[in-house]
Order: sequence, then C-alpha cells, then structure tokens
Amino acid sequence: MKTRTILTALAMLTGISLTALAAGYQTDTFRTQNGKDVVITAIKHASLRIQYDGLEIQVDPVVKYAPATDYSSFPKADVILVTHEHFDHFDRDAITVLKRDGTQVFANPAVQKMLGFGTALTNGESREIMKGIKLDAVPAYNITSGRTQFHPKGRDNGYVLTIDGLRLYIAGDTEDIPEMVALKDIDIAFLPCNQPYTMTPEQVAKAARTIKPKVLFPYHYSQTPVWRVAELLADTSIDVRIRNYQ
Repeated sequence: MKTRTILTALAMLTGISLTALAAGYQTDTFRTQNGKDVVITAIKHASLRIQYDGLEIQVDPVVKYAPATDYSSFPKADVILVTHEHFDHFDRDAITVLKRDGTQVFANPAVQKMLGFGTALTNGESREIMKGIKLDAVPAYNITSGRTQFHPKGRDNGYVLTIDGLRLYIAGDTEDIPEMVALKDIDIAFLPCNQPYTMTPEQVAKAARTIKPKVLFPYHYSQTPVWRVAELLADTSIDVRIRNYQ
C-alpha cells in the first residue's frame, strides 16, 4: 500500500502514468517551442507512448510481442499510429483495447484495409491531426540485396510527427534510404537497428549523420549490440539514448 501511494504521488508530480511507473517503463521529457512537455515512454521494441498537453499517442502498439503488454492499463489513445502490418508493429487486439470513440488511427494502406477503419496514408501524404500537431508519412523500406522482400519500397510508412514545433522522426522498419536527406530539423529520431530486417549499427550511425537529430533513440534492436551506435557517433553532438526497445 505504501509503495502504491508513493508511485501515485510521483505520477501526479511528473505527469507520468501510474502504469508507466509501476511497470518500470523508461521515460524522457522534452520541451516544445511554447514550453509544453512531451513525454515519451519506451514500451518495447517498436512500441512507444507519447503524451502531450493531455493527449495520448500510441505508436505501433502490440500486446503479445515479448514482453507481453497490458494495454488496458494505459489510458485510451487519442491517436494511434501504425507503420506497417508485421506482427511486431500491428496488433488488432492492442488497437481495440486502446481505441475509443473519437480515436484517430493512421496507418499504411495495407493495415487500414485490414482494420476496416482509420485513415490510410501513403508515403508523402500529410495530415493535421489537430491544431499544433502535424503528421507526415515518409518512406520506409529495405535497399540491401537479399533484404528487399522484408520491407518493399512504397508499402510501409515512417512518420514525422511535429508537436508544437518539436519534430519527431519515427522511422519504422527501414534502412538508410536516400529519402532521409530530405528530413530537416529533426529534434528526436527513432531509428531501427536489427539486421537483417532493418539497419546495422553502422547504417544507423550513417543515417543519424544524414538526419542530424538532436537526440537519437536506436529502437527495434532485439539482440543487436546497439551500444555500437553510441560509439560510432561519439565524435558528433548527437545525444544517443539507449532505452528498452529490444
């Protein structure tokens, strides 16, 4: 009882949910141009939660991919983003649990078709989710010979989410594709790091040097030695943060 009381007090003081505290999820807080907080919770692998000004945004929520996640213990989502249809990114059960009347679901066309609801975005399309929040769907695909079948060009999405001027790049499953050159003024980047499906640490470092984010979260890394990314970028000003995105 005493422990729960302490956790509740911490949640009230920090604005982080009791669920996140109790489960030991790692969080990072960033400030927007108008002084509001954006809190990012590392749930697992490719799944993350973004909180901003009372809004709940869930990215690639998945229940069963280890460790199993009880999404019923999270608040209902205002926005759900799905990058593509692979089992470690798309889970109808998780979406069902998080969805309420008015929840906006954005996904690549294949996922939108599977769900039968939500908004399909193709590479290059944009939406204003609400005042001060813009979503851009960007390419995510493999380019290395022998890997292109995993994520073919044009099928899947990465996302650039702009929240009150703070720009987050959530890459989805991709390699260091040429289109990354066009990504400008990225504050926070989530880049996948597990071969052969996405990038090697060397590719992540190359992509980061192209994008030049202020903060980099290598994610979707499974058993890849992700600490190598920090080593490879030690000569840059990029703040590499390793969180629980196995």
